[in-house]
Amino acid sequence: MALPRILAASTLRCYTIRQSHKLLALSTCRQFLSTSNHEPEYDIVIVGGGIVGMATARELALKHPHLKLSVVEKEDKLAFHQSGHNSGVIHAGIYYKPGSLKARLCVEGLQLAYEYLDKEGIPYKKCGKLIVAVNDKEVGRLLDLYDRAIHNGVPDVELIEGNEIKKYEPYCQGVKAIWSPHTGIVDWGLVTEHYGKNFRDCGGSIYLDFKVTDFQLTEDSKTGTTAAEYPVKVISNGRAVRCKYVLTCGGLQSDKLAKLSGCSEDPRIVPFRGEYLLLKKDKAHMVRGNIYPVPDPRFPFLGVHFTPRMNGDIWLGPNAIFALKREGYRWLDIDTKELWESVTYRGFQKLALQYLAFGFKEVLFSAFPRLQVATLRKYIPDISASDISRGPAGVRAQAMNVDGSLEDDFVFHRESGSALGSRILHCRNAPSPGATSSLSIAKMIADKCRTEFSL
Repeated sequence: MALPRILAASTLRCYTIRQSHKLLALSTCRQFLSTSNHEPEYDIVIVGGGIVGMATARELALKHPHLKLSVVEKEDKLAFHQSGHNSGVIHAGIYYKPGSLKARLCVEGLQLAYEYLDKEGIPYKKCGKLIVAVNDKEVGRLLDLYDRAIHNGVPDVELIEGNEIKKYEPYCQGVKAIWSPHTGIVDWGLVTEHYGKNFRDCGGSIYLDFKVTDFQLTEDSKTGTTAAEYPVKVISNGRAVRCKYVLTCGGLQSDKLAKLSGCSEDPRIVPFRGEYLLLKKDKAHMVRGNIYPVPDPRFPFLGVHFTPRMNGDIWLGPNAIFALKREGYRWLDIDTKELWESVTYRGFQKLALQYLAFGFKEVLFSAFPRLQVATLRKYIPDISASDISRGPAGVRAQAMNVDGSLEDDFVFHRESGSALGSRILHCRNAPSPGATSSLSIAKMIADKCRTEFSL
């Protein structure tokens, strides 16, 4: 088909990549024609335009320049959900079990992230992080964290006394703290868009508004036709692309995508919304960098912390609320089918019973944000109820097992005994800190694709 006909018949969409003090417009091709049966053909299709999917697509394009690659994303822009609704922190690798894959990928990812941000000219702030013990009971757990940081090779981490805290955070108090100077902040949504630009510069294609509804093995896959070289159809509302292999990085939809190719639904994705508060602008000077609590092992989530943003805002939180919809950023966002699937899941029922009191408290904090002030004042006593207001929210794709345990490691599935399933590799869970570790995770997944698909 001649170029003028392609341009006339195709729907072209532009999305923007924001760079410091300028806008860079990039066209993202839409080669699906409402009046044509043309189905583009690729070696690998990556499902999911979040930060892990785009980082992996970029890595595959760099490692295998001979491959024809495509990304399909169900929303009208990249990084629409988790990748664009997170705290924006560049983590250093303190919290993770020594020797674990998460710890290694985070420490490696930290270095790769800063190198990439510098190379691409993406603005960031290396503002540091304090993990503060506010009483003697928390000191033991803080010391354990410090040991982890040392074993994990976290760069330049320090253990400081209470009287040294104000050197880093003048308005903060505590009895002892860990100082991590290389923790930073960035706009991870912007980073994802840059991954997308790199991918396209390598010849990759990105299709937006493409919600995957099915995977099919084509009828001509056993014939000697050219189409048999691309036997898998990735389908979306009557449109399709064909490919040899598929990699899914679906985040909040990862279990549903896996089920489409015959995989088990477990681990199941149960959505938890994290709601932030905003500190008043005239009090923003009280927070220089990230201020985090010492984790309480009795509870599944970290708890309230102070997070500066690239635009100067200070986020306080988040809480952890069971979301009534997978993409439910507000209480009024309800999907009855998804809600029923979650509440009838045995794993969720076990978790809810185990943490009933914790969950009730989080709901109260959501309904009455001022109840969180007492917790905030443990760290910065000068904060009052009048200094806070409701802020943004994000939804965490929490992978959960049927026994109620939270999946805290990477999960990959491929149905090797199935003609269709053997050609589809699912990244079922890419645990926090997925954004910080995105480049190192991408290297790992690209290597796994090379092995699984014999690239």
